[in-house]
Amino acid sequence: MSDGVPKKVLKKIFPKKLERGLASDKVYFHLKRMILSGNLKKGERLLRWKFVKTFDVNESSVTAAFRRLRKDGLILTKGKRGSFVV
Repeated sequence: MSDGVPKKVLKKIFPKKLERGLASDKVYFHLKRMILSGNLKKGERLLRWKFVKTFDVNESSVTAAFRRLRKDGLILTKGKRGSFVV
């Protein structure tokens, strides 16, 4: 659990594959919903590769979603340590 989101939570909330449309938007809205609903807890580390695998998208889509979440003040990136829920 300390290395990311539990599989059980992801399977419950997210589809195996995202619908058509801009992948980064869909990742952004799913992650935002998880943060605001409390499924992702304050201080929890967000690992890009897990979301790439979960959403079956490329890394740039997850990076773009993280950038928007940072702009919204929902996550914080600490250099090479990664991104964390605020």
